[in-house]
Amino acid sequence: MKDASEPSNIVSLTQRLDPSSERGGALLNNVRDVAGRRLQILINGMFEHVDDALFDLAEKAENNAAQMHYFDGMREVRKRRPIVERAFLTHVSRELSDFATNQRNVPGNGIQLPVGTAELSLVADNELEESLAITSMIGKNETRLTRELFAVNQRLSVIYGGLKIEDGTNPIGPAALSQAFRSAMRELNAEMRVKLIIYKLFDRYVLASLDELYQEINAELIRAGVLPQLRHEVLRSGGAGAGARTGGATPGMDASQEGAYVTEDDGSASSELLQTLQTLFSARRGAPATAMRIPAGAVQMPSANELIGALSVLQSQAAISQQLPLGGGNSNALELAGEVQQLKEHLLAQIGSLRGEKPSQVSTIDEDTIDLVGMLFEFILEDRNLPTEMQVLLARLQIPYLKAAIIDRKLFAHRQHPARRLLDNLADAAKGWSADSDRDHRLHDKVKSIVDRLLQDFDDDITIFERLCVELQEFQDISRRRAELAEQRVAESTRGREKLEQARRRAAREILSRIDGHTLPPLIHGVLSRAWANYLVLTILRQGEESSEFRDALRFANDFIDSTKPARTLDERRALRQMLPGIERALRRGLANVAFQESDIDRLLAQLHTYYRHQLGEAVPEAEIQAVEEPSSLPIPESIQPIAESEAELARSEPEVEAAVDTPEMLLVAELKPGTWLEFTTGPETVERAKLSWISPMSGRYLFVNRRGLKVADHAPHELAEALARGTARVLDSTALFDRALDAIVGRLSQPASATNPAIE
Repeated sequence: MKDASEPSNIVSLTQRLDPSSERGGALLNNVRDVAGRRLQILINGMFEHVDDALFDLAEKAENNAAQMHYFDGMREVRKRRPIVERAFLTHVSRELSDFATNQRNVPGNGIQLPVGTAELSLVADNELEESLAITSMIGKNETRLTRELFAVNQRLSVIYGGLKIEDGTNPIGPAALSQAFRSAMRELNAEMRVKLIIYKLFDRYVLASLDELYQEINAELIRAGVLPQLRHEVLRSGGAGAGARTGGATPGMDASQEGAYVTEDDGSASSELLQTLQTLFSARRGAPATAMRIPAGAVQMPSANELIGALSVLQSQAAISQQLPLGGGNSNALELAGEVQQLKEHLLAQIGSLRGEKPSQVSTIDEDTIDLVGMLFEFILEDRNLPTEMQVLLARLQIPYLKAAIIDRKLFAHRQHPARRLLDNLADAAKGWSADSDRDHRLHDKVKSIVDRLLQDFDDDITIFERLCVELQEFQDISRRRAELAEQRVAESTRGREKLEQARRRAAREILSRIDGHTLPPLIHGVLSRAWANYLVLTILRQGEESSEFRDALRFANDFIDSTKPARTLDERRALRQMLPGIERALRRGLANVAFQESDIDRLLAQLHTYYRHQLGEAVPEAEIQAVEEPSSLPIPESIQPIAESEAELARSEPEVEAAVDTPEMLLVAELKPGTWLEFTTGPETVERAKLSWISPMSGRYLFVNRRGLKVADHAPHELAEALARGTARVLDSTALFDRALDAIVGRLSQPASATNPAIE
């Protein structure tokens, strides 16, 4: 048995180790060794996939230039890979060693800007793209690894002499590792498109596997006695226990009660918002914003514990009955306001059955919370951003969210609260839903599953919202990757079709401008308007309109038309004879490029020889002349179609030039960005939701796809503006659901209304 005087090897959170001491240094070396070994494996695994990823992209590249960029990137990665790996691992090791010194030397009492925060400045597009990619993967992984990171942060804080360590400052956190990799990537001389692919692979194969690294570090430090009994309580601070014991904190609670979700960027704004709501609710009641004084002998108002218990019973009933807490999705505002009051009555009745006597009221603070949650769900049921089916599903969450708001008063205050993020993400996923785009019911069933699990499983543990948020994000990531592939194919197909149409219009213009005013023999006219027009299209698509090949093709068209002029004098006949070899060579080469068989080319040239002999005044049998002048005898394969059926149609193929109109709808269309969702009404009861996927740089047309990435429609700007003006198209709001709801609630509470009904009118 250990002697009582023997020092314990257990290190508590209140104890501090000096990283320069023998024990502190040994623990730090252990952490550095574990991190170095794990990260070496992960970074090696990542680079093993770079070649395949870049090769696949090269194969799918839209042009030769893009393909060469990917191949150049492959060569550069192969050459510089050891240097990048070494730079990354060295950077991480150095950060672990120097962390304590760096933190103590940071000006402003150790406060650092979070990773991704920068002063407003003009930055290059490439640098901005890189920063956005890194910020995105940091945020995603910090959210996913909340529990593991919390434990690592606390234990490293002990090793580093009590320095406060957070996700953004942890030297082996997603933020520090991402910045270390970004620094190492400076050794790579590659295009930004190649670097962005490598960052995605870093996210997939390194950051996505950090769970194992953190688990091993935590296990190593636990074995060494560093906080072996540590529990992850961050998301529960202000949770059921705290909320119940205080009987419900005020919306403007002090800093000690704010817990994990008070952040430097939104703390003051959140407090101000809650104070505003509290004041508005108070004004609607015509009473000060404090709990009402209870007369002697009156029934004691229910505590937060009692409210949570009663809500749990109602929640169980809702889960069993599978009915909306607020009634049907078609309820109007007055009915919904009545349902809010009815929920209060249900709560009081349930509390009465639990305690044996029914209270006549709840505290002012709890009443505000009940009304606020009720108004939130009234907003959801009225929100035109959400399809009706999704409104009905989300409205079932009223009781779980009311319970969460009582457990944790910060729910309405902080954007990063997991319950708030979950509802925002559910609404964002639901925004693009339609029955047609979800025929396999994958999204509908996922949303329903999350709603059901909250109703069935949510007791008093707020972390369920975080778990469901991560699960929904993973589902959305898989769906998004599938949709992006389909979306890319649709955009490429549309881009290719527009290039073809543009090439056909250009070829038509060139041919028409040359044959206009000339009476050409059917043979010459047929070659130019069909075979040679197709050759012009092919040349534009392959070599471009500025190429020498295209200029040569136009020069041939000029010579071919000139060769039809009468050759009456000796000089004119001599000039025609000099032109003919060049015409024959150019024609033979061009026709071979547009799928003419050798035998058809020989036949056509034979007919031309007959025509030119006649032009030169040589004796030609009448039957041969008639054969040349017969259009149906032109030996052109059926696959070679004319650009249009007639010259008039060719002329009409030129797109109309639209005058710019500064109508509100046209201005709105001009401001639309890819990723914006719209709702289109295509029939009396037919509604489709579609995302703006791509704006053509050639035609200016707007391409729309559904949530699966499949094409829904494409519109010219003026067509889209007309649809917006008619009301058959509507832009959906991109603002998060909670933000829109709170703005609406504040706005409506600010309007004169009945003092007894603070619900949305």
